[in-house]
Amino acid sequence: MENEKFKILGDFLKSRRERIKPDRIEIASRYGRRRTPGLRREEVAQLAGVSITWYTWLEQGRVASVSREVIESVARALQLSSDEQNHLLRLADYGGESIASPNTGEAYPELQTIIDQVNYPAIIANHRTEVLAFNRLATEIITDFHAIPADERVMTRLIFTDPNLREQLVNWQEFADFTMGVFRMYYDQHASDRWFEAFVRQMCLECAEFQMLWRLHNVQQKKATHYTFDHCAAGLLSFQLNTFSTINGDENLHCCIFTPIANTDTEAKLAVLRS
Repeated sequence: MENEKFKILGDFLKSRRERIKPDRIEIASRYGRRRTPGLRREEVAQLAGVSITWYTWLEQGRVASVSREVIESVARALQLSSDEQNHLLRLADYGGESIASPNTGEAYPELQTIIDQVNYPAIIANHRTEVLAFNRLATEIITDFHAIPADERVMTRLIFTDPNLREQLVNWQEFADFTMGVFRMYYDQHASDRWFEAFVRQMCLECAEFQMLWRLHNVQQKKATHYTFDHCAAGLLSFQLNTFSTINGDENLHCCIFTPIANTDTEAKLAVLRS
């Protein structure tokens, strides 16, 4: 499994290297005419202060271990964002404790009771983005989870394949980019979970947009994000998605609550839907 983990690390570095525009880097290249987009491996090695051979092996997944100092130097050379750098450190085993093994199946009954008391759309999911529990407003506004078989209640799947959700989500592209970034981070950090591999293979066959975004290797940490739904009955509803992680000590479980944005009429419209 170590070899697979470092192959994922290498693939991630390659994707970040290829996206950099050479004209944005102050480097004296001695390697002749460019035939591919992005920086060459030799240029990244030069910027990071490592040997060309070693960096090539790193991208090829042939390095068994790497020091934190060196991986941070490579991150700077590739101009990684803070989310990307944290992701890279995790892949190299410098990002703190790894996320626990997946929680599959039903969520704890007491958690369903809790989100049933929440006055806003709320779901409980795991790091696969499988929806394990949902309240009435989540079904009313996000999608009809009751009509979806349990093994298909995966938010990453629904974002790309549920036509009703896609139609009513005004900022769908932003939501899709965020969902993919978080999912890619989980995928890379759970190389031992074969569910991910099978899921991605199927999604790439079903959805060209998923496949296109997947190939970008973009990652994002969970954060508060704004979403707007054009509800068939209530009209425009503006929310901030807040995520609460590590429920009852389980790092795989998190609760997502769609909280109305201040200075909008969303709260009033929700009161009508709740009645």
